[in-house]
Amino acid sequence: MNVLIYGDTETSPALRHELPLVIGDAFLYLESDGRRAVLTNAIEEARIERVAPDVERLLVDAFGRDELIAAGRPWWEIEQEVCLRAVSAFGIRDAAVPPAFPIALADRLRADGVELRPDGRLFAQRRRHKTEAEMAGIRRAADAAVRGMAAAAAVLRDAAVRGDELWQGDERLTSEAVRTRIREVCARLGAPAPADIMVKPMGPNPAIGHDPGSGPLPAHAPILVDLWPQDEESGCWGDMTRTFVRGDISDQVAALHALVLDAHERSCGAARPGVTGLELYGIACDVFESARHPTGRTKPAGETLREGFYHALGHGVGLEVHEPPMLGRTGAAPLIAGDVIAIEPGTIIPSIGGVRVEDLLVVTGDGSERLTGDFPYGLVP
Repeated sequence: MNVLIYGDTETSPALRHELPLVIGDAFLYLESDGRRAVLTNAIEEARIERVAPDVERLLVDAFGRDELIAAGRPWWEIEQEVCLRAVSAFGIRDAAVPPAFPIALADRLRADGVELRPDGRLFAQRRRHKTEAEMAGIRRAADAAVRGMAAAAAVLRDAAVRGDELWQGDERLTSEAVRTRIREVCARLGAPAPADIMVKPMGPNPAIGHDPGSGPLPAHAPILVDLWPQDEESGCWGDMTRTFVRGDISDQVAALHALVLDAHERSCGAARPGVTGLELYGIACDVFESARHPTGRTKPAGETLREGFYHALGHGVGLEVHEPPMLGRTGAAPLIAGDVIAIEPGTIIPSIGGVRVEDLLVVTGDGSERLTGDFPYGLVP
């Protein structure tokens, strides 16, 4: 089988999986019947050799780059022509490429008779088989997530309750203040968390989706904390969520939390090789539907659901924070040993609010291991 990937390892997870090194400039990866190579230059040659000594280094100078420069060709044409020559020299006349393969380079290769086949399934499957370095990075990111969550809980726990407000010293406690603390802790552990991690109120009529939250945080109401740090060394992610209440917990919120934990425990307990993401999603739906909460499975076709269990159960995690396998209505692929998945059931009742919890799991030979499960699930921070 032949494979071509073009990009940089900061933005192309398909390429980072093949070459575990941060390279900010785009380059070409070639693979043919087990032979692997990259088209590179003297700047990156030694670094690539150190981390991937089995990958051949094809230097751009050997493919007429100097002559193309002397001819006055623009840089993008030079890049495409050098790539074409390397592909030809490597003997590739047809190849599978990721769906994100650049269209301009694809057009140039196809114009010369190279057949390219976008194959998202192939590259997703390759990345589901994590390398040792990737798995180590995921574990570091998961540990950073747990430590970041502990920091968030500490800030909430230390906040003073004044009426329906939370105070930090002489100032109202805000989403931004908690988010800053989380990011400080994760960054110190070598797994920075993005600026849009969620710290948001989930009381009556909460903002849904990926709204990160802003402004003062309330007392006596659910506060959702969802964070996803990225391990700097490997580029791999962690992901976890907890819901807290600082102050009095209403019976209604406690009941929502118990329902979500039931769905969570049942879904996590069923994760093992051979089970599909759709089946795990169905387990969670059964719990919510039994309590008469709407789900994506019960909503009318074409209708947008904004309450109940309105989202999927989860997703794969690795070099992207959201990647296959999918745990929802599109999750037809059976889980395999080594899959890393986030399971995150939740529900919203507009008159009450919402609750969600999430853990990161790695699928083992006969079940799963929770990578973030050491952190408590209670509503009290």
